[in-house]
Amino acid sequence: MTAITRLHTQTRMSKTVVHGDTIYLCGQTSGGSDAVTMAEQTQEALSRVDALLAEVGSSKSHLLSALIHISDMAEFAEMNAVWDAWLPEGCAPARTTVESALARPELRFEVTVVAAKP
Repeated sequence: MTAITRLHTQTRMSKTVVHGDTIYLCGQTSGGSDAVTMAEQTQEALSRVDALLAEVGSSKSHLLSALIHISDMAEFAEMNAVWDAWLPEGCAPARTTVESALARPELRFEVTVVAAKP
């Protein structure tokens, strides 16, 4: 049986779960930062993805899938500009982007990713 490792575990969730060679991250936002615009919030959340993946020996070049929630599709292009600059060429994951209300009204962007261990 493959072990399951949970990191940064709280009552409701773990920020990272590793099962075999697959890494699951909980939704990452800019919560707690000074980021206000869609671009700033996207960059902050993606920086958090980078840090969590690095903690378990992986990186954004090993993304398998991404589920993105944005609060307003009118900001889709602004979010994509940050995403495109962040993602290494040739490493695009399977991705879904939806418009939805997020946990707090000031949040504009949230991303949940699944990645592979190298």
